[in-house]
Amino acid sequence: MTKMNLETALGQIKEIVGNKGCLTDRSDMTPYMAEWRGRHVGQARMVIFPTTTGQVAAVVRICAEHGMPIIPQGGNTGLVIGGIPLDVENAVVISLKKMNKILEVNEQENNMVVEAGVPLQTVQEAADGVDRIFPLSIASEGSAVIGGNISTNAGGVRVMRYGMMRDHVLGLEVVLPDGSIWDGARALLKDNMGYDLKQLFIGAEGTLGIITKAVLKLFPKPTERETLLLTFENFENVMIVYGKLQQSLGDVMVSYEVLPQFAIDLVTRHIPGARSPFKTKYPFYAVIEAWGNSSHLKERIEQELAIVLDDNLMLDAAPASSEAQRKEIWVLRETIAEAQKIEGPSVKHDICVPLSALPEFVVRANQEIEKIMPGIRPIVFGHAADGNLHYDLSPPIGMNEAEFYSRSEDLHRAVHDIVSDLGGSIAAEHGIGRMKRDELALRRSPVEINLMKTIKHALDPKGLMNPGVIIDSK
Repeated sequence: MTKMNLETALGQIKEIVGNKGCLTDRSDMTPYMAEWRGRHVGQARMVIFPTTTGQVAAVVRICAEHGMPIIPQGGNTGLVIGGIPLDVENAVVISLKKMNKILEVNEQENNMVVEAGVPLQTVQEAADGVDRIFPLSIASEGSAVIGGNISTNAGGVRVMRYGMMRDHVLGLEVVLPDGSIWDGARALLKDNMGYDLKQLFIGAEGTLGIITKAVLKLFPKPTERETLLLTFENFENVMIVYGKLQQSLGDVMVSYEVLPQFAIDLVTRHIPGARSPFKTKYPFYAVIEAWGNSSHLKERIEQELAIVLDDNLMLDAAPASSEAQRKEIWVLRETIAEAQKIEGPSVKHDICVPLSALPEFVVRANQEIEKIMPGIRPIVFGHAADGNLHYDLSPPIGMNEAEFYSRSEDLHRAVHDIVSDLGGSIAAEHGIGRMKRDELALRRSPVEINLMKTIKHALDPKGLMNPGVIIDSK
């Protein structure tokens, strides 16, 4: 692209969105160039804030005509470098933050129509306002937006009961890489008229198009909610107790989240007001949450926990007796990433293995990383109920950041080799982004990679939509 063509394209875009709808100054663009942890910073020619689907389509058509790469961005809370223009020349960032309207809430049909830039927390609150719930719950829900949640197929702490983000989407409106608009924003529960096209864009991380509107499922609001923090001697018992509770309380269990003492130490050290309900320290903990619509939920839970306590599978339990206590328990789980960031460097893994293999994964991974880096401190936490652990690593005490990160590839390889050996996934809910792109090609079969490339090339033959994310489409 010549400089003249570039300036022409940028001028045309500015005419569409107006001076207040774009940023071109490098310092003004900085917040949109850096990923959440601040380790990676990209650069772009312009950050664009469209307010309508028509504006998005017009901007994309200009970019397609002039060969300008497009980086769709939601709340920029991702962890795999999927939403910033890293190593991409002459890119523009299209931020959906100003497309933040809730267009319709239909309590009769249990759905909601929203623009892609609506924050997840706003969707939750709107559902609550009509005595419904939108079940997706993640730590960044105050700043993460629906378009990003859909583009990454977000998971969170209620997958065991309600499923991933793709299970909450009825329809989508998407601007395609050539600037055309696919209107699939339908609220039908049954629709077998050909391919289910929306599934192409859910989890595609903005590589096949830009989601501008979504029709979301809503669910009945429970009348009872019980939250407890359980304690364990080892991870194996965490999973044994989960199996027993799932058998007896599977109709009401919503969350079963595991975390170690190290995580609680980080949170209580760095997060103001955070505290553990226990005076004693235990190797592992589990947050359990159950929802129901009967008057016997608390009694059912107490009865089942008494059994596992008598069997010495669980050491202690702290039930929340108020909303304030419930929030205190969840702070211990949901601010781990924030506390890690304050503590210092960490190497993160977002893995999933079959439930039966989780204890073996933890043992083997701990052994392997200790061989690579004696004194390394693993933080094993996450969604034990669906096999998804965030296996994060803090450096040995006294090791500097540069030395620690110099061994990150060795640590990744060791952990991911074990995951592959156990038939698991190296990207459970955070996606591939740019960070795991090269490794994806090693962990999936040539047939799968070629299928992905075929789809990418069919929808985005010029390779302009979020280039370098998920696969190398060249």
